[in-house]
Amino acid sequence: LSWAPRPGLPPDTAAALLASGPDGEMLWLDVTHRPGQAPWVQLMGRYLLPLCKHRWHTCAAFLPQEGLLVCGDRRGSLILFPCSSSSGCAAESTIIVNGDTQTVVEDSSNELEPSCLLRKGALPLESPLSVLFGLHGKTGVTSLTIHKGYIYSTGRDGVYRQVRLRDQQLEVLQKHRPCKGLQWIEELHFTSDGDLLVLGFHADNFVVWSSRTRENIHCIPCGGGHRSWSYCSSPLAEVFTFIKSGDVMLYHSEAKPCEQQVLLASLHGREITCVRRLGAVEVPGHATFNVFVTGSEDTTACVLVLSEHSRAAVPLARLSDHISSVRTLAFAMGPGDEGCGDEGLSALLFSAGGRAQIECYRLLCTGDTASESAVACQVIHVASHRLDKHWEQKKNRHKLVKMDPETRYMCLSVVPGTSTKQLPTPWKFLAAACSDASVRIFGLLEAAQKLVLVAESFHHQRCVLKVEAFLHTWAGGERHLLCSGATDGSIAFWDITSPIMDAVDALHQAEGEMQPLGECCCLAAPLLPLPKVSLALLTKPVYPALDAPLVTIMAHSCGVNSLHIYKTPEGRYLVASGSDDGSIHVCLLEVGRGEAAAGTCLQVLEQVSRPCAHAAHVTGIRVLRPDLLLSASVDQRLTLWNQRLGKLVPLSTTFFHVPDLAELDCWEEVEAGGKLRYYCVLCGQGLEMLCGTASSRPPPQEAPQ
Repeated sequence: LSWAPRPGLPPDTAAALLASGPDGEMLWLDVTHRPGQAPWVQLMGRYLLPLCKHRWHTCAAFLPQEGLLVCGDRRGSLILFPCSSSSGCAAESTIIVNGDTQTVVEDSSNELEPSCLLRKGALPLESPLSVLFGLHGKTGVTSLTIHKGYIYSTGRDGVYRQVRLRDQQLEVLQKHRPCKGLQWIEELHFTSDGDLLVLGFHADNFVVWSSRTRENIHCIPCGGGHRSWSYCSSPLAEVFTFIKSGDVMLYHSEAKPCEQQVLLASLHGREITCVRRLGAVEVPGHATFNVFVTGSEDTTACVLVLSEHSRAAVPLARLSDHISSVRTLAFAMGPGDEGCGDEGLSALLFSAGGRAQIECYRLLCTGDTASESAVACQVIHVASHRLDKHWEQKKNRHKLVKMDPETRYMCLSVVPGTSTKQLPTPWKFLAAACSDASVRIFGLLEAAQKLVLVAESFHHQRCVLKVEAFLHTWAGGERHLLCSGATDGSIAFWDITSPIMDAVDALHQAEGEMQPLGECCCLAAPLLPLPKVSLALLTKPVYPALDAPLVTIMAHSCGVNSLHIYKTPEGRYLVASGSDDGSIHVCLLEVGRGEAAAGTCLQVLEQVSRPCAHAAHVTGIRVLRPDLLLSASVDQRLTLWNQRLGKLVPLSTTFFHVPDLAELDCWEEVEAGGKLRYYCVLCGQGLEMLCGTASSRPPPQEAPQ
């Protein structure tokens, strides 16, 4: 049995009672209470739950505008049913005589009729319209909440999910993991001030967790979640009651004035490892807001707005799908999703980091004058990928040796110009630098919500730190090129056109259906001498290999910590890199056609190096113009360089306040007078945005010495 508020009726006098019976049949009963009278019960509908071992519902909620009913069952599934208040039997009333319950029907003539439960067969047995099977695992769905047109479900799997209704189908947008250790989530409470309270049990304590402050508001020892309980809060007090050892316990807490004041709220619990600017959103009556995404060691990514005028960073959404640190971010603006317009900002976001995990989201940012941030962000989870996913599906894996379980993605880069509109389901391609010495290419089918590994190469034979993809076009066609930097200071240039085209052809032959590109092989390998163990199977999937690099240059003596590629007006490419040894290297490349019809050749026209450009690691670098370069280092200096006559000349240096700089992102804006202004955002132990101007004309060149 479970109760659900009845839309359109006062909650203190009417409610819906859902009852699960044998063979997965669920009844919807409307119960109305009037003062001084017995409750009235009316049978409204019959529903058939999906077939499973534990075939009963645990919670339900009505969607009044759509005329639908959504339920959660013991198997962890969300089920959508049609419902109509016009259907149902005559009104029933329940009276109690001598302690026995009798069900009678009261009509306008006050004549008694048989209970309509006896003739429930007159109502059709409705089948589900949509089912999300096992969404919360095998421990069941604990609650359903409707808020601002979205469905929020909780379960005992430690997460709560946001679901939307689209064409009478349930669609999961994203999942949230409140805090570490809170595995038993019971309810969600949306407060009037915009906070979301997560109610659940952590070990033997009842916990109220605030999503705004990201901390526990209350922690009450009660013995655990296997008990009857109730919680109620108001601006004046909060009350929690529960049953323990047959006794009814009451916890009452009056509101107290807060003695501490937050001067500056934190964005993350640990250092920020990466930052990307998605674009700008224009809000009527407000200044233009810049939208950023940050990733952190606290395993979350945060979408936030930063206004130059207010100088405040306001979080819009938090992404908590990662099980380890978020190391890198990349995004792609889809067709028709230019940075800012009347409909706002739309982008496809990729995040990756530890445990070889990649997550993909669709971000939709629009102006919302009613919200505190003046910008609303809708997050839709698209796809995810883990290299060891095949390992978790293996039987008897305790007898096998796992291959490199600590692989990390160090950098991501979206391959430009790969949105193949001619296919029924277009591809997006992604390049990844990996700590296991590989460069990997992934393909995304957003419509199918699939992210698959297309090709890989272990050419570097050491940890790959950076990748950057770029597109070279000419009158006769285009080539997809990739640049990668490793810990030995080498930079390799690849032609990845062939594996991308092979993947597109494979999809086209499969008529838009996703097909695996790799096969699994088993290799026998000896282990260290262990008692009763002498041999085990090493399993690793085999994928198509990338061709050998076109060109490899030794740019630094240490690892390549920053990398950027800039296309000049002449069609050449400036490749700038920074290293652990504090040096900066810039080379000028020209792409030509080889002897083969489909071949590509790269020619290094010029190389410029600046040893000891900084006193510490150079973790951020950007080419602003062919003659202008910006670099940032852990020494907390932001330096502007001029490239001329084969050397780098410092123009200006600015000290910033973010320690342990991790990354730099830059963009430019044209002001009303036509003046060009450069912006940069830096992240590390904090977040800082700077702006500056540069002369539109390069400085005069000195005569050669």
